[in-house]
Amino acid sequence: MTRVPSGARRRRSRLRPAGAASGQGRGNAAERRAVWHYRLRGYRILGTNVWAGRNEIDVIARRGSSLVFCEVKEKSGPGFGDPLEMIGPEKARRVRHAAEAWLATHPELAGLEVRFDAVAERAGRLERLSNAF
Repeated sequence: MTRVPSGARRRRSRLRPAGAASGQGRGNAAERRAVWHYRLRGYRILGTNVWAGRNEIDVIARRGSSLVFCEVKEKSGPGFGDPLEMIGPEKARRVRHAAEAWLATHPELAGLEVRFDAVAERAGRLERLSNAF
């Protein structure tokens, strides 16, 4: 047993049991899979988890004259609802605002066709919804 000096507090372990992932960890994994999904389809990834206009864009990708701003959602089980339900009007407004702010800092991309996609991970499978909002 480890001795703790008098007056000192023991720190609780913040480790999770094997196989347990945090919500953030699952979300990051879903974002990595979405990036891979776009790369396999010939897109060049311009950014991930980009903050612009005080809002975050999960994935920014380009293929030819198309520029995609993508929101990625993942839910751990059916009891938590559908991942795409989490992208409501307010979230769409925030992503659009962030995209406008990001494009303002990248004027060389202003002439591209802009699209907003949503990617949902359900039970380990990705579903991409083009022109989601």
